[in-house]
Amino acid sequence: MRKLTLFVLVTAMLFVLSPGHASEITVYKAATCGCCNKWVDHLERAGFTVKAHNVVDVVEYKIRHGVSPELGSCHTALVDGYVIEGHVPADDIKRLLKERPVATGLAVPAMPMGSPGMEGHRKDDYEVVLFGRDGSRKVFARH
Repeated sequence: MRKLTLFVLVTAMLFVLSPGHASEITVYKAATCGCCNKWVDHLERAGFTVKAHNVVDVVEYKIRHGVSPELGSCHTALVDGYVIEGHVPADDIKRLLKERPVATGLAVPAMPMGSPGMEGHRKDDYEVVLFGRDGSRKVFARH
């Protein structure tokens, strides 16, 4: 019985402390944006806890958190010290949180078809960009 109890406790601790454990994401979006709501659903299905806030001016949050106009999309999110701009796949966010690079965050500029929340009749190729406040950018993932 002791071994079983110890196994359960250790397993629970590893789950809570593992880098893959989902974090809370705060999302700023327009109330009427259907693709934003679909992206929130995508994050929740991936195990994230999401606090979505409907705001009048999403641009205010982009400016405040260092998202340049070229990287902009329809919603801005914050997770564990990073900014997530646009339709970034949940797996890329998990990788970001595991690797913890020195950066401001990730962005999927514009609203590419086929990205999470933008599913439809076609799927465009798109890049997830790792960006810094200094203007630096590099491709983090390709989809």
